[in-house]
Amino acid sequence: MDRRLCSIQATRFFHAINSPAGPLNCPPSRNLRNENIAFRDLCVQPPSPGLSLTTETRIQVLNGKKARSVTPQSADTTSPPTHRRRHHRLVVALLWVGSILAILAIGALIAGNIFLHRAGPMLKAKVIETLSNRFDSRVELAQFHASFADGFHVSGEGLKLYPNHLDGNEPLFAIKKFSFRVFDWRQILHTPLTVDRVQVSGLSIHLPPKDQRSNMPHVGGHGNGKIDILVRVIDVDQADLVIENGKPGKVPLDFVIQKLELRSVGAGRPMRFHATLINPKPIGNIDSSGDFGPFDTDSPGDTPVDGTYSFSHADLGTIKGIGGILSSDGSYQGQLDHIVVDGKTTTPDFSLDIAHRPVPLNTKFHAIVDGTNGDTYLQPVDAWLQNTHIVAKGAVVRVQGVKGRDIHLDVTIDPGHIEDVLHLALKDPNPIMTGQLQLHTKFDLPPGPASVTDKLNLKGSFALSDTRFTSDKIQSKVDELSLRGQGKAKQADQEGQSMKDEAQNKGDSKGDDSKDNSGKDQDQNKSSAGQNQADLANIASNMRGNFTFGNARITLPAINFRVPGADIALHGVYGIDNQSLDFTGLARLDAHISQMVTGWKSWLLKPVDPFFAKDGAGTQVPIKVGGSTQHPDIGLDFGHHDKDKNKEGK
Repeated sequence: MDRRLCSIQATRFFHAINSPAGPLNCPPSRNLRNENIAFRDLCVQPPSPGLSLTTETRIQVLNGKKARSVTPQSADTTSPPTHRRRHHRLVVALLWVGSILAILAIGALIAGNIFLHRAGPMLKAKVIETLSNRFDSRVELAQFHASFADGFHVSGEGLKLYPNHLDGNEPLFAIKKFSFRVFDWRQILHTPLTVDRVQVSGLSIHLPPKDQRSNMPHVGGHGNGKIDILVRVIDVDQADLVIENGKPGKVPLDFVIQKLELRSVGAGRPMRFHATLINPKPIGNIDSSGDFGPFDTDSPGDTPVDGTYSFSHADLGTIKGIGGILSSDGSYQGQLDHIVVDGKTTTPDFSLDIAHRPVPLNTKFHAIVDGTNGDTYLQPVDAWLQNTHIVAKGAVVRVQGVKGRDIHLDVTIDPGHIEDVLHLALKDPNPIMTGQLQLHTKFDLPPGPASVTDKLNLKGSFALSDTRFTSDKIQSKVDELSLRGQGKAKQADQEGQSMKDEAQNKGDSKGDDSKDNSGKDQDQNKSSAGQNQADLANIASNMRGNFTFGNARITLPAINFRVPGADIALHGVYGIDNQSLDFTGLARLDAHISQMVTGWKSWLLKPVDPFFAKDGAGTQVPIKVGGSTQHPDIGLDFGHHDKDKNKEGK
């Protein structure tokens, strides 16, 4: 046996006999001879390097012979090969333990899933029982699945809750499909139970009328064992919120939402939301986000809400009678039954179907909205139709038995321009007049399938100032009337001659360009007439009166038209569709009838001046206005005046 082996055994020997436990208890033949080494062989071999011995020892008797025991002064207790063998054994043992634990875990998981699969009906029944007790409702659940694979996963279909103390066939709460997953199953043991994300498809909430909501179950539930749950995100695909109002004939309020994202959802907590939906009429895209809740089940109208919205690409053409693409954005805050909304709208091409002439319409508004029934109260709407300022106050409310809303407004225009309004309402690209407009009217637009212009009703008053007609023919008539009413007959004749010459020039413009010897005189006369027209034309007029609008007709029961020298009172009807005029009335002029003409006609009419001078006017005669806005027919109406007298006498 080489020295190295002897050294190893000696080291073991000295370590054994000097250990705190005392000398080796086993027989010498077992301690040394198992290694085929005699004690004497060990003694005669020189010590291995790194082992030093001292002479102070104690004598042990081994195999019946006395030997001097040595005490190690310094030595390694374990050799490198032995250390590696022990480390290898430890690694193998740990691998075995780990493998066994992994197999047990997999087996437990498989057994748990098998148990959940087989216990599905029991879990489903337990869920139904829990929901039923907590919400005091009859619960229907078509399918329910639970699994611990990849976290704790739950899914189901056909969940419906029917409160026991509410009448009706519709469920208060219904979900077509739902699922959620808790990736770390240890969260199930924490309070509150936190769920990262819940997927919901086909959510329907049907709230009863206000007088029955006290019978709704509380979200907090009843009894012990309430679980506090916090859902970080709820993704809802297709949601429908229906709120009954309880009034006979009233259509329930229905909110249809395509996409809805709710954050931080839990009982008694406000939640963040982001909703996208398509507004049915006018059709357009609504995007809104904000905070909602905590929801008050006893009085949903007291639920706080605030946020912002945008309404884009709203096609007003889906509302019969109007057109244009509207966009709007704003903010809102308050309670569900009293939401304060501030926003603005832009419609660059607003139009009415009676003219189809687009004009820009921009508004700013402050409104109060009752979110429980959809009624809206405008306080006010501040609008600009081109250069015309419009202020409207009123309400947009539902009516019994009719789909849609009734719009009642109080509208004021000041300052305004009559050409802006006429441009919107008349087919002719050139408005018949220009001037300053002031208007106040009641605006009533009932619901129904008819066109806006067919069902719109207006009743109010107006005032026009500094008004001029765009038609030269009409304006010339007004100028001539004013001049004759002031007794300026010669100037009135020049005004009339100017119009005749202008009409003749238009008729001869395509004729022969050659001139006779008197051509220069004719041109001079035409130039003089044109100069006179420039000096005398465009006399401004003022107009005021009362009006009603309905069935595409404007009825003017009393209208006063005033120019210098003449005051005309008319009443009649203006047809929107064919732009027809049908008016009668009295013309009161400052001058006598003989002062309105020149030459021998003036001398001839002097005897009859007293017959036409009435009630302080130099001349008072009945007149009529017919034809159309493009071709008006203005004349005396003695026959109609006599008929009116006979009616008054009877």
